[in-house]
Amino acid sequence: MKYSTLLSALLASLLAASLPACADELSIAVAANFTAPLKAIAAEFERDSGHKLVASFGSTGKFYAQIRNGAPFEVLLSADDETPLKLVKEGAAVKGSEFTYAVGKLVLWSAKPGLVDGAGAVLQKGGFAHLSLPDPKLAPYGAAGVEAMKALGVFEALQPKLVTAENITQAQQFISSGNAELGFVALSQVLQDGKIEGSFWLVPTKLYTPIRQDAVILEKGRGKPAAEAWMKYLKGDKARAIIKAFGYELS
Repeated sequence: MKYSTLLSALLASLLAASLPACADELSIAVAANFTAPLKAIAAEFERDSGHKLVASFGSTGKFYAQIRNGAPFEVLLSADDETPLKLVKEGAAVKGSEFTYAVGKLVLWSAKPGLVDGAGAVLQKGGFAHLSLPDPKLAPYGAAGVEAMKALGVFEALQPKLVTAENITQAQQFISSGNAELGFVALSQVLQDGKIEGSFWLVPTKLYTPIRQDAVILEKGRGKPAAEAWMKYLKGDKARAIIKAFGYELS
């Protein structure tokens, strides 16, 4: 056997030995607001663990219904802390596996520079035809947007202008395309390298219930090494640094 061939074989065996003996595929349901950080964390996790993540992104409310109807998800990264607890109580998730992986921030955003002022006064002044937000019944960020508008006393006046999206990704698309001049989304969606294009108002947290986003192992992931490894990784320094970089607070 040639030296180069022997060396290649040795390196391959060392690499295999460094990865879990039972490298596996893990199916996870992820709140749409966490799309960008999840993709960044997943790349690191797959490289470090050998496990493969198969992620689906959408609204927490729809994921809840799908999980209760037997969807093959093994882990849920929710946009709230209520849905994981509810799944635990209903026997659809593993008790004690839930934890807060991020605390979200709500932002009023427009793709148009100068439209949204730094104090959110545009909500009182008007000058726009449509304001988008994710469905408040399905998406915690949509519910937070409604809370904020009610706290400011503008909800009733703005109701005719509201454009309800299926999830927070669609809400952002409505705003980006100009179908809605502005709207409520997650800070993580519009923060890129520490900057935000367009104009925005970071909504004061006193105007809405804290958006504590919890992860939980579902019954289909019970006892699965990949699920346990993922949850541990999500609590680690690499994942937490990425989460913070996307504008989330850490619990």
